Amino acid sequence: MGHTEADLAQLLHTGPFHLALRAALAVRGLPLQRVQHHLAHRGIKVGVTSLCYWQQGARRPQRPESLKAVRALEELLQLPGGSLIRLLGGAGDGQDGTAGGQDGAARPAARSYRALVHTSGVVEALIAGLGSPVDGGLHTVGHHERVRIGAERQLVGRDSQHVVRAHRDGVDRYLAIHHGDPGCDPERVVVRAGENCRTGRVRWHRETGVVVAELLFDTRLRAGDTYVFGYGFDDGTAGESAEYVRGFSFAGGQYVLQVRFHEDALPVRCRRFAQTSAVAPRGARADLTLSGRHRTVHLVEQGVRPGLLGIDWDWE
Repeated sequence: MGHTEADLAQLLHTGPFHLALRAALAVRGLPLQRVQHHLAHRGIKVGVTSLCYWQQGARRPQRPESLKAVRALEELLQLPGGSLIRLLGGAGDGQDGTAGGQDGAARPAARSYRALVHTSGVVEALIAGLGSPVDGGLHTVGHHERVRIGAERQLVGRDSQHVVRAHRDGVDRYLAIHHGDPGCDPERVVVRAGENCRTGRVRWHRETGVVVAELLFDTRLRAGDTYVFGYGFDDGTAGESAEYVRGFSFAGGQYVLQVRFHEDALPVRCRRFAQTSAVAPRGARADLTLSGRHRTVHLVEQGVRPGLLGIDWDWE
């Protein structure tokens, strides 16, 4: 669901700071680039990436210049004076630098919390650079994702069939995100637009292997309209893959994930899992049986909640 004025008022009262800031930006409909532009006009220099980190909770504004920016944000976002600054009062577990943390799971193949937080900031910065709000004005009704693992145990590619509903007028695009495995060369990742859409701008970040692709719809949606479209990413540029994880910033509809393995590279064990956040332990674990004919495993989540869902596997 999108944030409402009531949500914003509640978060300004209870915190935490990053969720209140995120709600304020969503309710006011201000892209981060425009926010940065307004702050610059007031003589306050803060980068889009820093703003992304603040609303993600990966960084916490504490330096004098940062706190000056927060006060300016209160005015820009038409919030009560001191409402955001107050939420920073007990300044605790972070600084303007990237937050640290332990691995999100014990498996060596899993990315560390620090890496996941950094990636989250990169994704939001790339999205902001395309001038789009984080939620894009769309709710997911259903998403069926098919992941292909190749003969060299690498993520070869993935395909998505997506059903969305617009929650405001004028939505005409979707931003698809691909996060390759360690070693991925995002410059070589190919974006494929399928039915009812075409590829627009594509941005990538080499260090994290993140690709953000703009998919342009064939029509402009009104609030309440649904839309069906398909797209995919061809990768195959990274090393051995041991998991596929999908993050959800907002609650949504049904999500189906299928992972198909090449006949020459079959895992010995597969499991599904869920995490409430990147730093939380992996729960809701369940073994998955590989189907002999199609060499696939899958999970189905009827109503996704914010957090992460995925499937991981062991090769030996």
